[in-house]
Amino acid sequence: MLQLEKTDLKLGFIKLTDMAPLAIAYEKGFFEDEGLYVTIEPQANWKVLLDRVIDGELDGAHMLAGQPIAATIGYGTKAEIITPFSMDLNGNGITVSNEVWAEMKPHIPKMDDGRPVHPIKADYLKPVVEKFKQEGKPFNMGMVFPVSTHNYELRYWLASGGIHPGYYSPDDTSGKIQADAFLSVTPPPQMPATLDAGTIHGYCVGEPWNQQAVFKGIGVPVITDYEIWKDNPEKVFGITKEFAEANPNTTLALTKALIRAAMWLDENENANRAEAVEILSRSEYVGADADVIAASMTGTFEYEKGDKREVPDFNVFFRYNATYPYYSDAVWYLSQMRRWGQISESKSDEWYDETAKSVYRPDIYLEAAKLLVENGQANEADFPWETDGYRPPVNEFIDGVTYDGRTPNAYLESFDIGLKGTQRIEASKVIE
Repeated sequence: MLQLEKTDLKLGFIKLTDMAPLAIAYEKGFFEDEGLYVTIEPQANWKVLLDRVIDGELDGAHMLAGQPIAATIGYGTKAEIITPFSMDLNGNGITVSNEVWAEMKPHIPKMDDGRPVHPIKADYLKPVVEKFKQEGKPFNMGMVFPVSTHNYELRYWLASGGIHPGYYSPDDTSGKIQADAFLSVTPPPQMPATLDAGTIHGYCVGEPWNQQAVFKGIGVPVITDYEIWKDNPEKVFGITKEFAEANPNTTLALTKALIRAAMWLDENENANRAEAVEILSRSEYVGADADVIAASMTGTFEYEKGDKREVPDFNVFFRYNATYPYYSDAVWYLSQMRRWGQISESKSDEWYDETAKSVYRPDIYLEAAKLLVENGQANEADFPWETDGYRPPVNEFIDGVTYDGRTPNAYLESFDIGLKGTQRIEASKVIE
C-alpha cells in the first residue's frame, strides 16, 4: 500500500454517463482498496466544477478534456491543471428538433428499408440553416461549454458541411463572429427542455441527453461523435498541479482506482454494463431513467423512435488505450482552439507539444499501471508502455482529413473553414 499524503477526498462530476469511472471506483470499493475515503459530489455546471477544483474545495473532478488545457494556457480562468487519466472515448451526439429533422430528412439518402443512411452529414442541414438566414431568423444550437469537446465536435461537423460555426476573438468571446449557426452554452441536463421550448434548434451533448430527446419525442439525434471522429477522447480526470506535487502517492492511488474502474466497465465485452446502468441511474449520480442510460451504454443507439442501431463502441472506458492521456489528444484540442480563434495568434508546432506535455501526464498514468500489474490487478499487455505519447496519424474523421498531432499547423492548413497560419480576427474580420 502506498504511503498516502491525504486520504479523505472530495471529487466532483457533472450528471453524464461518462462520469461512470468515478461512480464505479466508489461503488466497487476500488478507492477504499487504495486507502482512500472519497465523497463524490455533483456540480451545477462546468465552470463551478473547475473553480472549485482550483480553489481546493474539490480535490479533483470529472472534466471536459479541454478544461485543463484551457486553464493552463489562460483561456478563461488561469490555473495549472493536469490530467493523469483520460476517462473515456466517444459518448456524445448531435440532436436536432423534430421541425429541423422534418426539413432535413427528404434530402438524406435512404436504405432499402426506408431508414436514413448514416452517418448523416451537415450538408443536409445546410439548406435549413440557409432558409433561416433568408427569413432573418438565427439558427441557434446548444453546446455545453466553450472549451468542451461538444463545442469542437459540433463546429467540426457543421464546418465539414459548409456551415460556418463562428469565430472567437480577444474582444468577442461569444464565438459568433461570421457565424451561419449560432452556438451557445446550455448545461447538459437542460438541453432537452431548451430544445422543446424552441430556444435552440439542435445541440451537441453527452449521454443520456440525446437519448432523452428520443424518449420524450422532442428531437432526433442525427449523428454520434463516433461517426464524426471514431474513438475520439472525451472527458479527463483533472487535478491541480499543486495537488499532484503535494500528494504524489495519493495521485497514484486515485489513478490506480480509476484504471480499475475503467477495466471493470469494459471487461468481458461490456458484461458489467447492465449493472453500471443501474448504478448510474441513481439520483446521486446521473439520475436519469435506467432505460434512457441503457440506450447508449449497452452497445446500441436509438436515432429516431424505433430506429435502434448497433454502436458497440459508443461508450469506451478502457479498450483502445482509452485511459492513457495521449499528448496528441491534447494537441487536437489546442488545434481547435486555434482554428476557431480562442488562441488568437499563430503558435509553433513546438509550442503545441510543450503545452500538451505540461497538462497531460502519462508518466503518472504508467506508474499507476505498473503498480497494478505488479499487484496482479491488471495485465501488462493492456498498456502502451512504448509509446512516445503520440498516436499514429489517424484518418477517422467524417470529412476524411488526416490528423497527425506532431504537425498541428499543417493540419489546420487542410481545412477550408477556420483560422490557419498567421490569420487572426480583428473587428470581426479575418486578417492575414
